[in-house]
Amino acid sequence: MSATGTTGETLAQWFAEHLPEGLFEETPEITVDREEITVVGRIAAGESAETAVDEFRERTRGERIAVAREAERRFGRKVSWGVRHEDTRVLFTHLAVPAMTRLKQPERQVLDTLVAGGVARSRSEALAWCVRQVGENADTWLGDLREALRHVQDVRRQGPDTRA
Repeated sequence: MSATGTTGETLAQWFAEHLPEGLFEETPEITVDREEITVVGRIAAGESAETAVDEFRERTRGERIAVAREAERRFGRKVSWGVRHEDTRVLFTHLAVPAMTRLKQPERQVLDTLVAGGVARSRSEALAWCVRQVGENADTWLGDLREALRHVQDVRRQGPDTRA
């Protein structure tokens, strides 16, 4: 999902203008929700993933913090960082945001079964596991849904301004 700033610029445009030259090997992936902006960029291959990620994280910490502070002020969301090294994706920081939900007994029993079976330590962790499973196993359907939502947002933007 993309968001726009007060001047109509997209977050991707803003980050393209504010990230230090050469920070990543290619244009980073920007993911946005109501609470968080996650920036994930590709770093050079060659070394082991662990070594490359650790070195990048330490070497760029100050630059990333400066960009994050400015983005957080401008967009009102926390900024999280990660990298891609070959086929490995590593997030340095990210939010774990509570999400209130109301579940009926059969749904709670699913969570309790996951806890009893050792898949999760708590109902909260079991619910997060379920969400990850849907995300990993329903990519096509979720992709279609996200595309439909983008189309709805485009249509809304083209419609009359109801804020008057």
